[in-house]
Amino acid sequence: MERENAWKKYDSKALEELESLSARYRKFLDDGKTERECANIAVEMAKNNGYISLDDAVKAGTKLEPGTKLYASPMGKTIMLFIIGKQPLENGMNIVGAHIDSPRIDLKQNPLYEDSDIAYLDTHYYGGVKKYQWVTLPLAIHGVVVKKDGTVINVAVGENDNDPVFCISDLLIHLSQEQMQKKAAEVIGGEDLNLIIGGKPLKDTEDKEAVKANVLSLLKDKYGFEEEDFLSAELEIVPAGRARELGFDRSMILGYGHDDRVCAFAEMEAIFKISEIPERTCCCLFADKEEIGSVGATGMQAHYFENAFAELMNLTGDYCDLKLRRGLANSKMLSCDVSAGFDPNFASAFEKKNSAFLGRGVCFNKYTGSRGKSGSNDANAEYMAEVRRIMDDAGVSFQTAELGRVDLGGGGTIAYICALYCMNVIDSGVAVLSMHAPWEIISKADLYEAMRGYHAFLLNA
Repeated sequence: MERENAWKKYDSKALEELESLSARYRKFLDDGKTERECANIAVEMAKNNGYISLDDAVKAGTKLEPGTKLYASPMGKTIMLFIIGKQPLENGMNIVGAHIDSPRIDLKQNPLYEDSDIAYLDTHYYGGVKKYQWVTLPLAIHGVVVKKDGTVINVAVGENDNDPVFCISDLLIHLSQEQMQKKAAEVIGGEDLNLIIGGKPLKDTEDKEAVKANVLSLLKDKYGFEEEDFLSAELEIVPAGRARELGFDRSMILGYGHDDRVCAFAEMEAIFKISEIPERTCCCLFADKEEIGSVGATGMQAHYFENAFAELMNLTGDYCDLKLRRGLANSKMLSCDVSAGFDPNFASAFEKKNSAFLGRGVCFNKYTGSRGKSGSNDANAEYMAEVRRIMDDAGVSFQTAELGRVDLGGGGTIAYICALYCMNVIDSGVAVLSMHAPWEIISKADLYEAMRGYHAFLLNA
């Protein structure tokens, strides 16, 4: 069943809303290139929209009434937004959940070295990447350095016009006869992703590694940290530059981190649009570490969401373990993650009638997983029918898809983890071209329809 392109239905008012949303989204991408930055932006946006800290509410023993808006950001890398509904939490929440980590390159803990009068940072890539895509690009460094006394130093270099940028070199074509015979996965090795950060030696020094010494001098003057402080740093290498409108018609956005910040942003915009007191409690959730299996204290496999649910129940005066379990099982969720957009340049990788197309609206994946649905959630038919009804009643353009040909590969999301609570979950997101590349492509129309769809879902009684 072929879906119509969503652009065809927009009147002037809808186009104005779409373009305004897209402009805000591009700024969100530019300002939030790491999970920490995204979480910080979300907290500030929540405060500006009348949300109060869940931690503060817990400490004060605040009685939560319907309509109360709260936020929580465990470890500064995740975010949860709640609007308390009229129904008891035992009846469950309506949840939209995304992740805010993206494929990138991280620094090793002992990264700095000099070789042949060039200073480098040694790296370890994060998530599923084609390593050869990351060479010869202008790159930026974002993150934090934490000193032993607890001082946190924020780092962001390579984004402003007067900032330097960084780069990973590649072998010149004239000497690449052997390199060009390698498989794509082997053209650039993981240990070859070494970031060039300097080439000027420190004057008046007897240090044999004078270029490295000069870099350390600059880092101490600019940021106040020593080489040993790299041991407690989280510094991420990301593409330098702004998200841009793509195409003569400006219908698309080229940017870093659409996976999965496009869904995260659509979720935020959706929950911030809610002005009335909802029937069911609404939750907007951002998780970390999805790209490496949702592990660790900030990944979806951790218990921060369940803990927050328990705190909310306690502050409404209605907590017990059984009611908590019922509330989790009665919740309904959209696991909001991007889907592979059909690309005519690589048509053989897709099964066309079950693919997502740019511009045809928010996408639903009944199942993801690999090959024989391994690792998927596989939503039930009853829940799929309910979601269809919600979208149709709200006039939201939507499509359904699989992630490529059955035997070719696949992928996973946080859906199967949340489904462990026995709640209904289905994957929903935005179609992306060049997924996991340094620069990815989405349609503005799909962002707009995702926001509208998530808003309708949150308010569903």
